[in-house]
Amino acid sequence: MAKSAEEMMESMKAGITEKTGKPLEHWVKLVKASGIEKFGEQVKMLKGDHGMTHGYANFVCQAAKGRLDADEGDMLEGQYKSKESLRPIYDALAAYADSLGKDVDIAPKKTSVAFRRSKNFAVVTPATKSRVDLGLNLKGTAGTDRLLEEKPGSMCTHKVRLTSPDDIDAELKAWLAEAYQKA
Repeated sequence: MAKSAEEMMESMKAGITEKTGKPLEHWVKLVKASGIEKFGEQVKMLKGDHGMTHGYANFVCQAAKGRLDADEGDMLEGQYKSKESLRPIYDALAAYADSLGKDVDIAPKKTSVAFRRSKNFAVVTPATKSRVDLGLNLKGTAGTDRLLEEKPGSMCTHKVRLTSPDDIDAELKAWLAEAYQKA
């Protein structure tokens, strides 16, 4: 079973304190006091000036923007508003991802949902009103007509376009399981 959002939040808070010697609240105050408005520049500042990893810097900046207070269910509902016909695709992907192991974390964001283990192995995004994109991290895997290679530097190495829950077949499940194993 996946970690709850609360467990993940507490784990990240403890990790920041352990790695930096200072609690999340310290870093949030620092970001707010910096006068830097843009999220990416805030992350860059924490990484460059304070040696924070990208994951922790992102977490601090999300907290500074008040985004960690948002309800995950609300974020998920917002993603599929006026795209309700796509929700069964997401639900099927999330159920399969969750079945891959007890260490799977399903983390809704504002525009996508990350499936992660020690790192993201897949990202689900309702891309259009008729399509969900499943990003996969399958480094070293050749693309196909269906498993599209992404540009270098993208969050995921590959993408699969899905228009129906029927698209979640044995081939797609094998790619998702492989991405999980590599994470």
